Parts: sequence; C-alpha cells; structure tokens
Amino acid sequence: MSQGLKINRLTTGYPKCPVIQNLDVNSLPRGQITVLLGPNGCGKSTLLRSLAGLNKASGELLLDGQDLMQMNFVQRAQNVVYLPQSLPAGVHLHVLESVIVAQRASGDVNSSQCEQEVMDLLRQLGIDHLALSYLDQLSGGQKQLVGLAQSLIRRPTLLLLDEPLSALDLNYQYHVMDLVARETRRRNLITIVVVHDINIALRHGNHVLMLKKGELISEGTPEQVITSDSLAKVYGIKGRIERCSQGIPQLLIDGLVTELAS
Repeated sequence: MSQGLKINRLTTGYPKCPVIQNLDVNSLPRGQITVLLGPNGCGKSTLLRSLAGLNKASGELLLDGQDLMQMNFVQRAQNVVYLPQSLPAGVHLHVLESVIVAQRASGDVNSSQCEQEVMDLLRQLGIDHLALSYLDQLSGGQKQLVGLAQSLIRRPTLLLLDEPLSALDLNYQYHVMDLVARETRRRNLITIVVVHDINIALRHGNHVLMLKKGELISEGTPEQVITSDSLAKVYGIKGRIERCSQGIPQLLIDGLVTELAS
C-alpha cells in the first residue's frame, strides 16, 4: 500500500467559482513537513479545508492508498486534524480541559494517562502554566499554542496547520516549528503547514508546494522551489537565496520586480 498523501484532479472552492481546478500533487511522504507557499488568495486555506472535508470537492485524496473522499465523517476525523487560523470564540473551558476533550475525541480514553500526557505536551509548548486558565482569557498567540496542543494530542495521520505562527513572537515561531518537526518525525505524520515567512519554509520545510491563483507552480525541496524565478513569478519580488554563516539558506529581498524594471 502506498504511504503518504497523493492528490489527483482536485477541484474545489465555491459552487460557481472554483478556486482550485484539477490539482495534482505527487505523494507527500510521512515523517516530513510540507509547506504551502503563495500570495494571499491563491488557494492555500481552501486546499487545507478541502483536505479536512470542510469544502465540497471532487477528485481523489489518497491517504496511504485510501481515498479520503470515500470516508465518512468519523473515519476522516480519526485520520485528519485541521487547525484553522483562529479557534472558535466564547469557549469557556480551562486549557487542560480543552486538550483532554480533544484527546478523547481521538478515542484515547485511558484516564490514568490522559492528564499526564496532556501536561507533558503543554510543558513542551511552554504553556503548562496556563493549564487552569480559561480559553476566552488567553491572548491570540496563547490560543494558537493551545490549538496546536489540541491537534497534536489527537495523533492524526494527516496534520493540517493553517498559519499556526501568525500570532506568535519570533522565539515561539522557531520553538513551535521545531516541536512540530520533531513530532512529525516521531509520530510519522504527514504535516502540511501554511506560512507566509519564506525563511521559515527554508529552515523547517522538507517539501514545498508553491501556489498562484489556484495552480501549482512548483513542488520539491525548499531550495528547488524557492528560487529567484519563482519568487518573481509568484510574489513579484526580486529575491535571492543565500546561505548564512551557519550554512542555513535564507531569503534576501532586493525590491519589487516592477520597481527594478522601471
């Protein structure tokens, strides 16, 4: 049986206005982070929502050889976890309670180990001191970290994270991506993350999909996909990839393509 996620002829979006049409993506392997890149409105969130079963779609979504489209809601929820850009408002639960609820939704009901496992995960995320705080009293960044805890505790096969770093400071951005990378390898997950920071993709991504207007422009390793040509074509910027003193590739922007052409 084929391992990983393969997308065949995916069409999705709005009823009379598809955002993505006939998208094909080669197998995304387990144990690796795939980063979705592209400008606003290119279909990144639409793609994640379709993988999660929240948007109507046609085509095939083969997860380890099984079509997600043919799974019922319960089967899909057992395999796929989607973390949106923001958690629902007005949820009056303690952080600890909310993560335990997510854990039980995955079918793990061994109460003797539940709370300890949750506390261990909160500690890894640096938010164990918030365990007895209410969700509706947290900052946006703290809520994102709780949402990540709720997602990881469910032990999905496919983990979908839509801009999980948008409300986090620099320290937490790198801390969270290191944790996601570690858990992806340890649990052999297929993780797909939407980010806007190209340097995050270069540093933490194993695989990159670059979209523009619902079309797949390029896929491959970060350095194969993120090039001067693709940055100009997709983002309209004049950029170059150089390695820092530690050998890590990073993006340097010289200006906009239109500015340099004028």
